[in-house]
Amino acid sequence: MYFVLRYELVDDYLERRTPLRPEHLALARAAVERGELRLGGALAEPADEALLVFRGPDPSAAEAFAQADPYVREGLVRRWTVRPWTVVIGADFAG
Repeated sequence: MYFVLRYELVDDYLERRTPLRPEHLALARAAVERGELRLGGALAEPADEALLVFRGPDPSAAEAFAQADPYVREGLVRRWTVRPWTVVIGADFAG
């Protein structure tokens, strides 16, 4: 099952993320290595949201990621949500 972690970002996100980026990316790489995080990144023009796609039996990996993320901890994320994503087609999806 897939889950989408959606971040609503603060207006000065791009300016404030630089010192936190190494820790954020290390957290993301660890989730990728565990097979949980499939895709992730910020939306552009404007950079006001980010989406991370997780795969697993339940939303716990996505929720744990958000709770540990320095972007959340340091207030770069205004609000986050996790929602199930019903995938029906795609190059990497065998459904």
